[in-house]
Amino acid sequence: MSEIETTFDHGAGFEAGETSGNLRLGKLEALYEELFADVIEDGVITVDERAQLDKMADKFGLDRMRLRKLEDALQAAYEAKHKVQIKDLADEAPPAASLQPLEPATDHRSLALQRRIAYLEERVKDLERELETARAQVAVDVDLSDLGAVAQGRVPDDDPIELQRILRHDPRDAQALHALYRAWEKRGESDRRLCVAQVLVHLGAAEASEKAFAEAHKTEGLIRPSLSMGPDAWKLLAHPEQEPLVGEVFATVASAVLLGRMSALRRDGQLKRLDPQKKVDPVQSTVQAVRCFSWAAAILGMQSPPIFVDPDYVGTAEFVPAAPPALRLGQKLLSGRKASELAFLAGEHLAVHRIEHVVRLLVPGVPELEEIFLAALSIGNPGLPLAPKVKELVVPVAKAIEPILEPQAIDRLRGHFLRFVEEGGRTNLHRWAGAVQKTSRRAGFLLSGDLGAASAVCTLEDDPGKVREDLDDLLAFATSDRYTRLRKQIGIALP
Repeated sequence: MSEIETTFDHGAGFEAGETSGNLRLGKLEALYEELFADVIEDGVITVDERAQLDKMADKFGLDRMRLRKLEDALQAAYEAKHKVQIKDLADEAPPAASLQPLEPATDHRSLALQRRIAYLEERVKDLERELETARAQVAVDVDLSDLGAVAQGRVPDDDPIELQRILRHDPRDAQALHALYRAWEKRGESDRRLCVAQVLVHLGAAEASEKAFAEAHKTEGLIRPSLSMGPDAWKLLAHPEQEPLVGEVFATVASAVLLGRMSALRRDGQLKRLDPQKKVDPVQSTVQAVRCFSWAAAILGMQSPPIFVDPDYVGTAEFVPAAPPALRLGQKLLSGRKASELAFLAGEHLAVHRIEHVVRLLVPGVPELEEIFLAALSIGNPGLPLAPKVKELVVPVAKAIEPILEPQAIDRLRGHFLRFVEEGGRTNLHRWAGAVQKTSRRAGFLLSGDLGAASAVCTLEDDPGKVREDLDDLLAFATSDRYTRLRKQIGIALP
């Protein structure tokens, strides 16, 4: 068996579960999206063009009403982007979106509710002002609850829970790491002990016995799990600040956002056209940098996206909006990388391709994430009270998203809205976006099992300040209960 085959091999006992998490878009819808985008380029849909669209729909066996909704989404995105009104000379008005201005209330109950909402909005503004004042007075969050023992010059030798709390605050605390190693040794927790020893070795702080234990249990090559990850495993992998409900909202509208993004990029002449000759099969490829994506996807319980090899691209891997989304592999991934680094890169990039994460890649920044999130909530509840300036931004986005959504998706958004209100009605999308990146790097670390590889890849891709923050999260994750439970679930933990 060749080195390539042995490096990215799952082993004879590996059980691949049901794949999930990928964004799926019908290829005929994608083809029709491209056709319709060409038709509206001049801002007019003629009778002949309308006939051509209907003929193509019949030829592909597509439902006309479903496609008219798709047209509405693309047209709304185009009009909002270019501040124009497209004329349909075929005079077939599209179905109206459900997001409509509310009629003025007249009954006492509604008026009372409106007064209550107005009061709460003012109260929220007051609290936000108070929060800003507090932030201006206190430069950093101070939490000394985890450091009581350390402040008194002692570290609890036999309390793993307290030691893990200390390490969450400072994952490089060698004294706490040594104590945690001894605590797991006393309890016979071999796998937890190994994880702590690996962290100490990486930090250059391991004692002789710790280094010997890590060396004795060092695996040859990459991990060989017995089972792929499922939804429960992904919950263990996710960073605690990654609110699940936010991801569920984005997952519901991800396909609509993808179509809108593709249409906007095409209009601006920025949509990347990938060379079909550069597309490779990650299962059959003899290139390790390509083959690792098939290996990693199977372990993560996903399907590998279409992969294109482009040695002219100077980066590692680039997300490319397409139907379905694709990955372009560049110079920094295709050559000079160890197997553990390739595993980390594959896990990191595949994790962000999951349907609950992918919207983060489709829009340029947090303000756009906020617009999409509010638009999704407003589709779930058309009466959502929005400030005039916010509504001016959000309503066009909602009009672009809603027509393409299936009725089941709109029902899910109604449920998401109710849950969001029940859970307090607040979120921080900047924090969520940062947590998604940390989750993706946890996926890379799980597959590579190598903190050195994680450090090398993070240094390759990010600025030094960000690298330190993400590596600290990985160090804390490596000594956590979540990581141990995850290793047990997929079958890579020591007995």
